[in-house]
Amino acid sequence: MLEKMILAGFGGQGIMFLGKLLCYAYMHEDKHVTYIPSYGAEMRGGTANCAVQLSDHVIASPLVAQATANIVMNQPSYEKFRNRVAKGGKLYVNNSLVEVKEPPKDTTLREIPATDMANEMGDVRMANMIMLGAMIHDRNFLPIDTIKQRLSEKFLFGRKAKFLEPNVDALRKGFDYAKENWN
Repeated sequence: MLEKMILAGFGGQGIMFLGKLLCYAYMHEDKHVTYIPSYGAEMRGGTANCAVQLSDHVIASPLVAQATANIVMNQPSYEKFRNRVAKGGKLYVNNSLVEVKEPPKDTTLREIPATDMANEMGDVRMANMIMLGAMIHDRNFLPIDTIKQRLSEKFLFGRKAKFLEPNVDALRKGFDYAKENWN
């Protein structure tokens, strides 16, 4: 199994957090990972993306030209990365902030109103976890419990422990959305 992903959005939407979380979770399963972050020139609010690969075998190159799955959180990211999905891959779009124009051919488009759902939860910062939960259900490459465990062990412990429950709730919300809306 080899998953190649591009995760993209505005700075502050938690894109790098998602990439690192996926890598730590998969690495903990004794698998191989690569993570390449890319930041826009702006200090805040600029674009941010990362390329992530998860594999059962050694990864020859960390570069991702065509992804098996992309998450795009905003319009500029959609415009930039919509055509970087391999044939048969999936494009996960936060349709709260993205107007889908000319979806790529030979790929599956998965839309989720992640920002709207996060606002309903009371914290727009949870949109990234909603997107991740939906993708995890749809791709089925990593158990959701592994993500929860890595969150508590690696990221949200000590003084940040208060953020664990909202993040897990958002993850579950995205997972359930995909379960109910995508076949």
